Amino acid sequence: MKSKNVGITAPLGFLAAGIHCGIKKPGLLDLALCVSDVSGPIAGVFTKNRVAAAPVLLDRRHLRSHRGRAIIVNSGNANACTGEQGLVAAKAMATAVAQQLSIPIHHVFVGSTGVIGRVLPIDRITTSVPTLIARLSIAGGAQAARAILTTDLKPKTVTIQGRVGGRVVTIGGMAKGSGMIHPNMATMLAYLTTDAAITPAALQQALKSATNQSFNCITVDGDTSTNDTVLCLANGLAKNRLIERDTKSYRDFERLLTDAAQKLALMICRDGEGVTKVVTIRVQGASTTAAAKRVADTIATSNLVKTALFGEDANWGRIIAAIGRSGVAIDPNKVSVRFNDIVMVQRGVGTGLEAERKIAQVFKQKEFTITVQLEQGQAHAYMWTTDLSYDYVRINASYRS
Repeated sequence: MKSKNVGITAPLGFLAAGIHCGIKKPGLLDLALCVSDVSGPIAGVFTKNRVAAAPVLLDRRHLRSHRGRAIIVNSGNANACTGEQGLVAAKAMATAVAQQLSIPIHHVFVGSTGVIGRVLPIDRITTSVPTLIARLSIAGGAQAARAILTTDLKPKTVTIQGRVGGRVVTIGGMAKGSGMIHPNMATMLAYLTTDAAITPAALQQALKSATNQSFNCITVDGDTSTNDTVLCLANGLAKNRLIERDTKSYRDFERLLTDAAQKLALMICRDGEGVTKVVTIRVQGASTTAAAKRVADTIATSNLVKTALFGEDANWGRIIAAIGRSGVAIDPNKVSVRFNDIVMVQRGVGTGLEAERKIAQVFKQKEFTITVQLEQGQAHAYMWTTDLSYDYVRINASYRS
């Protein structure tokens, strides 16, 4: 297996482009398109926020056919909480691409990200689609990755290759996400492409599994968005043996897809609004996976923990307090906490000032791991979290200005 950072146009048969259409300030890319040479299976996972944006509603409908060929995404406007007008605009985006490419409208998927509640300037998008299509190229993957950003500081792309079903299969991806990041899912858009030959059912199962091990394991601020979408489009041009569920080829493909998704998820964490630290929270020895996940989530989303991370304050008591209020039945006398390889809490009791001095040095690192041992079973879970900084408040206090 090898990895190189090319992005959504790395797999065979994919082209992309990113342009400025007039939603953002002049000079900023705000409209992206990715197109496959042929239609193929597509899978999707969407926000669980009950207030879902128009693109999410449209994509859910189009996903019923399990076929796709193109994905168009705008930034600078979420097209959320815009009523029937928003649905009309989302459909107009898909229609404009479908007509230009002479493909069925339900083979076109739509994404939007930006400020909620503002009417999408759809005419600027539809009139720009011919230019967008004219600029499609393999190199255009880089522009597409920039065109979907909002408060992100940098584009996020990934390419993974490996042998599946007797052939080299490539997975490419791009993502955006910086704030409103939390499981199920984060305020993020992630688009994955692959030249693998795979059944729609296998692709959907693999994407759901990969998402649960990546995008649903990150939290920046505990907020879930109206627009969160992960799509994976396959075209079969690698000509591998068809991947079906419950086969070795499926397991090989799922590992590759999970690897790609995890890399993008960590890029989102590292580029989170005001983020200076990314911390892995590992919970071991839980009675069930759900219990382990709940403990990890409580620690990862604690504002007291996150501010301590930013302040480099090795206040391990906040970790213990979060474990205790997670709602999981634990025995405090069995709980241990480790910062990287330094044991700070052993069976519910702190290990002393020398350990505190050592973990104070750990807190100065940009990335480290907090491991919790519950000694109640064999289940485990993990999450990636970030600190909460002054800059996070500054960015979100003036997001619309």
